[in-house]
Amino acid sequence: MSARIGPRRHALLQPRVAVPFVLVALIWGATWLVIKDQLAAAPPSWSVTYRMAIATTGMFLLAARARRGFTMTASGHLLAVFIGLFQFFLNFNLVYRAELHLTSGLVAVLFGLLMVPNAILGLLFLGEAITRRFLLGTLLGVGGIALLLVHEANEAPPAGQVGLGVLFVLMALLSTSAANVLQATETARRRPLLLLLAWSMLWGTLADAAFAWSMSGPPVFPDSARYWGGIVYLALAGSVVAFPLYFSLIRELGPGRAAYNGAVVPVVAMALSTMFEDYRWSALAASGGVLALLGMVIALRGREAPMRQGRL
Repeated sequence: MSARIGPRRHALLQPRVAVPFVLVALIWGATWLVIKDQLAAAPPSWSVTYRMAIATTGMFLLAARARRGFTMTASGHLLAVFIGLFQFFLNFNLVYRAELHLTSGLVAVLFGLLMVPNAILGLLFLGEAITRRFLLGTLLGVGGIALLLVHEANEAPPAGQVGLGVLFVLMALLSTSAANVLQATETARRRPLLLLLAWSMLWGTLADAAFAWSMSGPPVFPDSARYWGGIVYLALAGSVVAFPLYFSLIRELGPGRAAYNGAVVPVVAMALSTMFEDYRWSALAASGGVLALLGMVIALRGREAPMRQGRL
């Protein structure tokens, strides 16, 4: 008699998914305000460079603890260069510039749309199907994000060049999505995650430094302890801890479903603001948060089997 196959467990009920999912949402939910706090202290590109330089050091230390060595093939370095340029150079520089024109809440909420380009690129380059369940969840999630976006705009109307800020965020979304899909390919999955991330961060940091020097001149070193505390938090918690967890989610769930973490981040950010900044929830914000979470639950339901292998 064949064994009976029980119902598939919800992806978020599996510890290997739930633990990194929650940790990444908590960590990244606190990063947006930290970024905003740094913009007046130093040129954005140098802040990105300092963050990534510290993160690169930390990531190589993690890779060293895995005792796999630091060598990679030429094809591995080529992959690391592209991930570094998309994720740790273009994405971060665009996000920091977006926050010059938009509130951190608006940027965080807009970034929750990452699930859309991730799903589309995952379909085109990885052959990852967009199921009806995922499509329904995404529609609900996008609806929730839209309500959060309206709420944030009403509470803190953007004072800068709004269109330019939105353009920066959309470009950051595309560059991040490209890095996410690259990380999910079979070529990337054959390489140790920590080592690939360490080299990606190094190549991204070199690009950050070259860009910062060309755009803003020699390095600027603020004398604010608060600024450097923020840099260390963003580097160690926001990058060294969060990126291995998030990229492991991409390899486990695929880029589309893993990006649902971004729909939860603004909800976490507002929850933290409620605890520490006396943030008041409106009906609009609460409705948006509920829709975003409901969409996430529907989109991730029953995702037990590993994602299909990428074709690249």
